[in-house]
Amino acid sequence: MTASLNPELTELSLDQLRLRRSAKWRFFDEDVLPAFVAEMDFPLAPPVKIALAEAVELDDTGYGYPAGLGLADAYSDFAAARFGWEVDPARVSPAPDVVNAITALLRKIAKPGDRVVINPPVYHPFFMVIEELGCEVAEAPLVDGQLDVDAIDAEFRAGAVALILCSPHNPTGTLPTEGQLKTLAAAAAQHGAWVLSDEIHSPLTLPGARHVPFLSVSDEAREHGIALVSASKAFNLAGLHCAQFVTASEPAQALIEDLPFAATHAGHFGAIASVAAYRDGAPWLDDVIAVIDHNRQLLADLLADQLPEVGYTAPRAGYLTWLDLRAFELGDDPTEALLERGRVALNPGPTFGPQGKGHARLNIGTSPALVEEAVKRIGKAVGRG
Repeated sequence: MTASLNPELTELSLDQLRLRRSAKWRFFDEDVLPAFVAEMDFPLAPPVKIALAEAVELDDTGYGYPAGLGLADAYSDFAAARFGWEVDPARVSPAPDVVNAITALLRKIAKPGDRVVINPPVYHPFFMVIEELGCEVAEAPLVDGQLDVDAIDAEFRAGAVALILCSPHNPTGTLPTEGQLKTLAAAAAQHGAWVLSDEIHSPLTLPGARHVPFLSVSDEAREHGIALVSASKAFNLAGLHCAQFVTASEPAQALIEDLPFAATHAGHFGAIASVAAYRDGAPWLDDVIAVIDHNRQLLADLLADQLPEVGYTAPRAGYLTWLDLRAFELGDDPTEALLERGRVALNPGPTFGPQGKGHARLNIGTSPALVEEAVKRIGKAVGRG
């Protein structure tokens, strides 16, 4: 089956990967297989590599000016082609990254003591951002991997001022339905709340699934929502610091225009790389999606054969997978045993919320061989190797 996949994405050298100096490859000792942080192992998309090399050749390392690069138009065209979503380029603004964008928006929307809704188990920086601002975390946990829209509505009725929506969801890889998003938008409108929709993983929606942009579902969503998007996950550009705010109403755009300079200042190389990715990266992205699609099924097969006790539902978007390891009785944080006994590093489930006890997040944005190696090391850690 791998014969039909792009060999540049499947035949990765572990020795070559270890030459990288990013957190993924330098945080742990060299005998540890890193399968944790949300960073893919694939080579950069050729158009991105060319654009960055040209910038270096021109000594073009000054301050960023995304408008001059056409970043807004590039994302608008990408959204139309990828999602059928018509985005007004005038409503696309740069940001350094999605977490900083959400933080800046919450500073405007919420005051200390206000409640902000999240859906755990969920991307752990959301907890930190809310607490950093002196706000209160309002948990509306997923139910069987799906949004509990009634619980979110109850929080809005009780006074919560915003929902940080993770769509596609990290770490489960699930996608909300259009109906769920419409219900959320109606609830936000009724109670005067905001929905900040983190859609950073949306370009990596996998075959058989469809990403529905929150702002596309209704007038209420457009009035009460702001989307946060980026090329950083889909094209492996996190270190270059470039994301985008997308709005579709005057009140939302007014919030963006009132943000401080630092909240709307993207990295120059990030903007250059993002424009190249959005404009010319689709063929490479399609190849990446094919490999991730293969890997999610490969993981299912390996676990069923070697570790059937592991709970796993294949993600519908993205390269992050959520493993239930409670059957092995490794404690609240099973990654400690996996690291010590198997020399494989996964993300601890409890950091995603109390619902993550006994779970771990595994990154499959790599070669099939390294997915197999990760499972082999997990097996060794639980006495199967």
